Amino acid sequence: MAAAGIRYFDRFGVTEELIARTIAEALSRGGDFADVFFQHAVTNDLALEDGSVNRAFTTVQLGVGVRVVKGDQTGYGYSEDLSLPALLSCARTAATIADGPSREAPSRYHVQSGLPQRYPVRLRWEEIGAERKLPLLGGLNERLLSADRRMRKVSVHFRDEAGAVLIADSQGRIVEDEQPMTLLYVSCLAEDGSRRESGGYNVAGRAGFEFYTPDRLDRVVREAVKRTAILFEAVPAPAGEMPVVLAAGSSGILLHEAIGHGMEADFNRKGVSIYADKIGKPIAAPFVNIVDDGTNEGARGAINVDDEGNAAGCTRLVEGGVLATYMHDAISAKHYGVAPTGNGRRESYQHAPLPRMRATYMLPGPHKKDEIIASVKRGIYCENFTNGQVNIGAGDFTFYVKNGWLIEDGKLSRPVKDVNIIGNGPRALEKVDMVSDDLAIDEGGWTCGKDGQSVPVSQGLPTVRVSSMTVGGRGQP
Repeated sequence: MAAAGIRYFDRFGVTEELIARTIAEALSRGGDFADVFFQHAVTNDLALEDGSVNRAFTTVQLGVGVRVVKGDQTGYGYSEDLSLPALLSCARTAATIADGPSREAPSRYHVQSGLPQRYPVRLRWEEIGAERKLPLLGGLNERLLSADRRMRKVSVHFRDEAGAVLIADSQGRIVEDEQPMTLLYVSCLAEDGSRRESGGYNVAGRAGFEFYTPDRLDRVVREAVKRTAILFEAVPAPAGEMPVVLAAGSSGILLHEAIGHGMEADFNRKGVSIYADKIGKPIAAPFVNIVDDGTNEGARGAINVDDEGNAAGCTRLVEGGVLATYMHDAISAKHYGVAPTGNGRRESYQHAPLPRMRATYMLPGPHKKDEIIASVKRGIYCENFTNGQVNIGAGDFTFYVKNGWLIEDGKLSRPVKDVNIIGNGPRALEKVDMVSDDLAIDEGGWTCGKDGQSVPVSQGLPTVRVSSMTVGGRGQP
């Protein structure tokens, strides 16, 4: 059997014959479905602190995972050895989930072509040495320190990754996808008298070195300084129930964590999500539309195919305020009798795929940002979030707002800090009563954690008003 069609993984000795024999072994005990997932990734990390390199290392991942599905049960084995004996051993481990006569494996495999090109790269990371990255990091360090007399300390962290995945399954499909990634994070510490404040900014995307344009680097410096310096002017936020306006962009973290997870099909299949019986029912105002989208070119959450080899398009989760569908992997799609939505994702070859988000955001609505702020007599405008806690199934959440503003008489009056907003995601969605037309997809390096697996994601939001939410502040109500 020829190896024609396998391009990237040909260098590691991966052939159609190797795949065919592995799949056949995986189905030897009667599994319904089997797939193999090869992964290679070379990740370089560089970090500067006080102007000097304090970390520099390279991580190489190379391995394969074999999955067998029987009903809604999954057997899994993985190895860093890509030899045939190692793959057959993984296949036999995964196959133990079933106990019956063998199932016939495909006689031929087809390498899929014509995948979308959602992360075109001009300057490949394999060709960019440290001598081209260090001046970029050093320049950011100097610019941040000189941008404000109060700056005392700057840290810069840079990461690039090049690699690919190959998915082959018992339907005879073989898919390869090269997946670049980069991330830049800067943090600042400033002092003014006895006061200290810290802030930062980060950008990420599936791109090559060309990602770091002068405009993007200018924005990194500008936003990091602005978000740090304004904290010296911030006052404690009021406490109590009040209208909350979520700024466009990174406020999408609330949509992702407190609402999006509840729309992942596995939580609904297991009955732990509040949305388990809500398909076809209204869950928000008619002008609320929410999507999970793998198609945004260059976005951190973009994928050409998911980690099961399925096409990754744009899934309309909420249409006109009505819950339209969940995010599915192959197991949940079969359970619900629908097509997979391209949301089967995994952290690495060591993990089986799960329904996961890609880029989750609310579509633009009928209102204007100024109109929304002007509608609030007294409330909070939340700009940036740093962390939070969420009960994924129920959607109960607490988020910490790093930068925000007090809204008084329809105007942003004073910056606030040390703000927690507390609530329940599905109920907060029901209370969304205004949505602006200024959707922004945040460009930061968001990573989603679920069941011990981390995957890169993107998120976004237009300016949104929630009519009432609990604000945990230290100021007067």
